[in-house]
Amino acid sequence: MNDVIDLLARLGERLHDASTGLTGFVSDLVAEIDEKVDRIPAELNEYGYDPWGYNPAVLKRFILPVAFLYRYYFRCRTRGLENLPEGRVLLIGNHAGQVAFDGLMVMAACILEAEPPRLSRGMGEYWLGTLPFLSILMDRTGSAVGTRQTGVDMLEHGECVMAFPEGVHGMNKLYSDAYKLMEFGLGFMRLGLQTNTPIVPVSIVGSEEQNPGIANLKGIARLLGMPSFPITLTFPWLGPLGMMPLPVRYHIEFGPPILFEGDPEDEDDVIQGKVDEIKAVLQRQLTKGRENRRSVFF
Repeated sequence: MNDVIDLLARLGERLHDASTGLTGFVSDLVAEIDEKVDRIPAELNEYGYDPWGYNPAVLKRFILPVAFLYRYYFRCRTRGLENLPEGRVLLIGNHAGQVAFDGLMVMAACILEAEPPRLSRGMGEYWLGTLPFLSILMDRTGSAVGTRQTGVDMLEHGECVMAFPEGVHGMNKLYSDAYKLMEFGLGFMRLGLQTNTPIVPVSIVGSEEQNPGIANLKGIARLLGMPSFPITLTFPWLGPLGMMPLPVRYHIEFGPPILFEGDPEDEDDVIQGKVDEIKAVLQRQLTKGRENRRSVFF
């Protein structure tokens, strides 16, 4: 995964820097991204960084190949962005596909198509913070390791925070479990209750087919210090390139916001009941999205 994100970051930097000598859709896309990112509210210091390390100049370069994937590779169809409320909001989505292209596509949708543009700040797994390059890139592009305090700080500053409660268990599920939501963590609900934040369920149809998993070698994962070691039709046979996705079509839907009330320190079974409500809404959106699409690739 680190290799794929690294590739996107380096490609984006080169394309952005070279765009002044280009014409056509690349230069147009660069201009659009620059305009959109400039309109994202941010509390920047004199060095151009916000309190969590976000830097708009880095985001402009990184999001360029992501935007290309969004528009021309996955050909994303996004609905419901009008459901994004102003101010603090917590996006909760389903997770799949071996590499987190789903989170990147939601991020691109919020920048390219939301009005005004929003920066969806992904809450990453703890192990991502141990990867030297990726941990810095996460900070510079607005995301962070998903600690509760970081989430609280961001939401109290009116940010849009994105989380995938299935975690790596969802991202690395086998294709036999496609579109079956795995167990949700409870942390996002406690975070929402603590900060009085509306939750927007975001369903992503297409990610399950982008790189279907056929096995997960947990023993090898433990030896390598990784949360999982997926086997797909192309990985590890093609090396890092084997983690590149198939050109499936993404269908992303932002559902109406839901505001929960209660004590964030309630017992787990109380919190679980609220989590199950979000999970049920998300499952319904996924089922409807699959029924409405014509095929995996169109």
